[in-house]
Amino acid sequence: MYGEWLRVTPAELERAQVDLVWLRDLADELDEAYTGDDKTVSERRRFGTDKTWHALDYLLTRRGFPISIIYGEKSFVDDPDDADADWGYGPPQYLTVAQVRQAADALAGLTEEQLLDGVQQLDLERADIYPAVWDRPGELEWAVCHLADARTYFGAAAKAGDAIICWID
Repeated sequence: MYGEWLRVTPAELERAQVDLVWLRDLADELDEAYTGDDKTVSERRRFGTDKTWHALDYLLTRRGFPISIIYGEKSFVDDPDDADADWGYGPPQYLTVAQVRQAADALAGLTEEQLLDGVQQLDLERADIYPAVWDRPGELEWAVCHLADARTYFGAAAKAGDAIICWID
């Protein structure tokens, strides 16, 4: 299971709200475009948190982070069982341009140390956070290894005026 993000323009978000099949095709096309290339995080339209998505969400939620950057804030569908809405582990959701800006601002000052302050690996194990690796030493630092990239990605999206699609694949 991987946490995924896709930057879209406001016009693309508007189209996606009426055509999830088109949006999925766009996400798949962009995934193939980045295989093996050397684009920086700020240049990529599609990016993600790999398998750290659940731990990162847990740590951000614990700190009272204002935006759900892992799951998104707004749904595309009323019926999560809609076949077009199944992107692996449920339907995608999105963050508006304003929410991306708010998330980027909140991420800008957040450090890995702050995110881990007062947290023990046992906390993630007890909370049943995916993946089940919290009994191994050193995994807590791995849980926040994508935070710097998230800051860069959301900062670039906010600067460009993009919305972000979020899903678990």
